[in-house]
Amino acid sequence: MPHSRVKKISWFFGSNGPSGRAPIDSLPPIELRDVSLRFRSYHDKQYTLKRAALDLILRRAEQPARSEFAALSNVDLRIGAGERVGIIGGNGAGKSTLLRVLARIYPPTAGVARIRGVVAPLIEMGAGFNHELSGKENILLNGAMLGFSRKQMLEKVPGVLDFTGLNEFADLPLKYYSSGMYMRLAFAIATEVEPDVLLIDESLGVGDAAFVDKAKARIRDVMNKAKVVVVVSHDMAALRELCDRGVQLERGRIVRDGPIDETIDAYMEQVHQSQVA
Repeated sequence: MPHSRVKKISWFFGSNGPSGRAPIDSLPPIELRDVSLRFRSYHDKQYTLKRAALDLILRRAEQPARSEFAALSNVDLRIGAGERVGIIGGNGAGKSTLLRVLARIYPPTAGVARIRGVVAPLIEMGAGFNHELSGKENILLNGAMLGFSRKQMLEKVPGVLDFTGLNEFADLPLKYYSSGMYMRLAFAIATEVEPDVLLIDESLGVGDAAFVDKAKARIRDVMNKAKVVVVVSHDMAALRELCDRGVQLERGRIVRDGPIDETIDAYMEQVHQSQVA
């Protein structure tokens, strides 16, 4: 789990500009300054909250063995309105972790992260679902998590259900949904908003094959409306098509940042050299 005892952190994600400062529309939607994220792993998997409380009460000095590793290190990244950014790098480079910081899932353990406006994370869709609630109730619940009022989400319910074809299952608890129904609902909710910042992970799944074409068209529509789009993918052809800027990560650090074609070409040359070495 991430911990936060490194140094002072600032994480701003308001929708209005700070008093006395430039209005939010004149500020970049994404600003990361010297952002780091460290995870702590405990080797004793049986260490529980109860045991930790007893250790504290009884003043037992022995602590479970643990290790730490840096998922992100000293990341500086500024993304302005209108930019489409592709994040590339090998497995374990920190791409998905960076996306989760931008989605406000992980708070940084150090540095300053400013994410302005409405964020639509197409990452782990449905992560906030309650399986005991109905499809309609989960639409309202997820809308609240995205910062929308109940009234606003009630207006969006018909559109979500029509897009997914789940009208007849709207009042059925989610635990009875098939995996395809579940993913369609999660995708429709995530893309129903008009975000300022759209985050897309290549691991995104949208359910059954018949739904794929509709999903692709919907993603493109949302991309056109968003101020900023950040895409994580190993599909270089897709990144060349969708993005104008490329950011390469390596071991949690940004090692290259520039036009998408130049960044991809340099990365692919690096991969090729490592394979023949």
